[in-house]
Amino acid sequence: IKARFGNLKPDATVIVATVRALKHHGGAEDLGKEDLDALAEGFENLEKHIENVNKFGVPAVVAINRFPTDTEAELDYVIKRTEELGSVAVLTEVWGKGGDGGIELAKKVVEVVDTKPANFKPIYDSEESIKDKIYKIATEIYGADGVDYTKACENRIKQIEADDLDKMPICMAKTQYSLSDDPTLLARPEGFRITVRDIRVSAGAGFLVALTGEIMTMPGLPRVPAANNIDILEDGEIVGLF
Repeated sequence: IKARFGNLKPDATVIVATVRALKHHGGAEDLGKEDLDALAEGFENLEKHIENVNKFGVPAVVAINRFPTDTEAELDYVIKRTEELGSVAVLTEVWGKGGDGGIELAKKVVEVVDTKPANFKPIYDSEESIKDKIYKIATEIYGADGVDYTKACENRIKQIEADDLDKMPICMAKTQYSLSDDPTLLARPEGFRITVRDIRVSAGAGFLVALTGEIMTMPGLPRVPAANNIDILEDGEIVGLF
């Protein structure tokens, strides 16, 4: 959406991944323990993200944000699999070192921009119908078999079309935990459909928001918000911020 409005053509895309997240997608229960089998299963999720970036005609750089519990075997596996897909993987330590831990990543991004051609192109035209745009996102990007709409959403689409507001790009509101709209379907699920329950018009911003599954549009929070650990001691010191 930003690229459309700003007439921007990205030269590269950075995908941030962690061994822990990939093992989670592979069903691992102890993310701090080496588990190459779970990592292999979970890597399918990263593979899909790399494929998606390539569909836009842009090279992908995978930044592996290293954690202390990552083993060399796990890191080597992710790097090797990423390179087999024709992309570049770079170890970063931003999690532990902040900006200093991302210097090598920055250098690699510059190298990729200078050496790999990019031909950015959106996967749909804004002039297409609302359903056609959502279908392309759901099937091409998420890997869904199709899209279902609630009756209320069908009526909403008709109203949006009647108001001549249907030629705007689509912003999908969907769980971040899965490629599907079901947060329990991890890795790279197959045989699923996306359910759109409502479409909201963000006229000022210039796009339509498609609400899928049970997603809420309030700011995203972790399962245990950091605010739970913040407190003020009797002497006025604030604790729990970091």
